[in-house]
Amino acid sequence: MSAPGRSDSRSGSRAGLAWALLGVLLFSFSLPLTKVAVGGFDPVFVAMARAAIAAALAAAVLAVRRVPWPAPQFRRPLIYTTLGAVFGWQILMGLALQRTTSAHAAVIAAFMPLTTAALAVLRARERVSGQFWLAALAGTAALVAFSLARGGAADGDLVADLLVVGAVLFSSWCYVEGATLTRSMPGWQVISWVVVIAAPITVPASVLLWAVGTPSSPSPPQWAALVVLGVSSMYLAFFAWYHGLATAGIAHAGQTQQLQPLLTMVWAALFLGEVVTPATVLAAVAVIGCVVWAQRSRAPAEGVPEE
Repeated sequence: MSAPGRSDSRSGSRAGLAWALLGVLLFSFSLPLTKVAVGGFDPVFVAMARAAIAAALAAAVLAVRRVPWPAPQFRRPLIYTTLGAVFGWQILMGLALQRTTSAHAAVIAAFMPLTTAALAVLRARERVSGQFWLAALAGTAALVAFSLARGGAADGDLVADLLVVGAVLFSSWCYVEGATLTRSMPGWQVISWVVVIAAPITVPASVLLWAVGTPSSPSPPQWAALVVLGVSSMYLAFFAWYHGLATAGIAHAGQTQQLQPLLTMVWAALFLGEVVTPATVLAAVAVIGCVVWAQRSRAPAEGVPEE
């Protein structure tokens, strides 16, 4: 019979994983929406404008809830999170998608959950088992093999690859920093302060880029993609994601993001007419199996040899 404390812990972990999966579901729209948006807008404008949209929502939420300014000890990690969530990932990935396809970017982005887990161990001092690392590596290998099979290796260049690598590192870092902050404040406050802190840059930059640029009459779908990026991918998705990382653990919950490329391809099939091949189904089964494997692994207890 399992102890009540352990049962409560596992129940909380399952709830955390559910929140993380909701965040992944919302994030999975990001790449195709970004690809649509950069077809009508400058990629830097897309990065700034989506954050400005999120900042407007966040400022209203913080004002209604009368949330006080963060304590001084939280301001540095909030700035670090801002650098990754608002600037690093958005700008670098937008620039990369001008030079390559989302399929090619997915090959490198497949390493993000593994990178997040490694940073969680180094930065947040989380403890994971050897089985967890095997599961994470297996899931990453399945994603890379699938992306390569879809022709992702042939669509990029060195600059695009370096931009995606930088975007992955920035994103993984902001996930770990943001989730660490949720030990002291709710996740919705973390992302709200992140986009508000960035607002003195993102709002003027959006106005300036629009004024000095030469917009090519963006279509309604391109406008819609930009707005959804700001409301969902840049703001609401982080509510669920940070709560999931904080509840289930950064390393373990982060592995659910291995499902994101596959979900992205489902949306591409539904909305863009891409064909779902047997290889897609096989990769989905393999990745889901690895995610379940990673979640069933347990960190070794203090003073107890790992099984």
